[in-house]
Amino acid sequence: MEPTLAPLLARIAEALERLAPPKPPEPEFAGGRLFRHDPATGAFLPAPDYPLPLDALVGVARQKARFMENLSRFAKGLPHNHALLWGVRGTGKSSLAKAAFMAVAGDAAGLRLVEVDRDEVTALPALFDVLRGRAERFVVLCDDLSFEEGAAAAKALKSALEGGVSGPPANVMFVATSNRRHLMPRGHGEDRGLIATAEDAEEEVSVSDRFGLWIGFPAMDQPTYLEAVTAYADRYGLKAKDLERRALQWAQLRGGRSGRVAWQFIRDLAGEQGKPLPL
Repeated sequence: MEPTLAPLLARIAEALERLAPPKPPEPEFAGGRLFRHDPATGAFLPAPDYPLPLDALVGVARQKARFMENLSRFAKGLPHNHALLWGVRGTGKSSLAKAAFMAVAGDAAGLRLVEVDRDEVTALPALFDVLRGRAERFVVLCDDLSFEEGAAAAKALKSALEGGVSGPPANVMFVATSNRRHLMPRGHGEDRGLIATAEDAEEEVSVSDRFGLWIGFPAMDQPTYLEAVTAYADRYGLKAKDLERRALQWAQLRGGRSGRVAWQFIRDLAGEQGKPLPL
């Protein structure tokens, strides 16, 4: 190499290094148990522990037992399945996932939960590669998942769950909640034509099949709704002579009964009585 070219090439290399995107920070999972993933920076942002205890969730005993069984197996390194919690809104799908995680994490020091935004599904393969091979075990949670962007997001999720030639990460369990069993949005593919719509639908249904565990959350009937209200009121020391009547009126104004509506009523009652709640 000509001596006069060496300084020039060094300056070019320095300029290219400055233009290169910054490397994401090394993940640090010792400072918490719950994290949010930021795909723009690659950072894992710690979040406070989920405060609602598992036994506070009423009306989902069957779902609770099945999910806990699968999660406990994962925490112990035993065979398990990725889980899809599906059903009507407000029935406690996300709350169950987080509360169950907190219950199991108490006895599993290396268990972590990483929450991802549903709009960042295409970043899942890269995220799974980052988590692969680490000493910790990760529950990756995507709340309210549906493929509003069509088949591209579905293909990315399928790629993450299958793991390509290296297989899926053994230390990752993916959990999604959705209002729809097959994850497809309403009005799916209205303007794309019949063939394209059928292909997208097939892609998205095939992703649903990658979840080995499907847990359904049906609409809450009136006795179960009142049971949830009463259980919350007893737990937090809230008294009202006309508790059930007021709870039913609240549900009527909200247009339906669910665990979320029960909790919102309890929050209103606690505020009225000047008592704090964990959430």
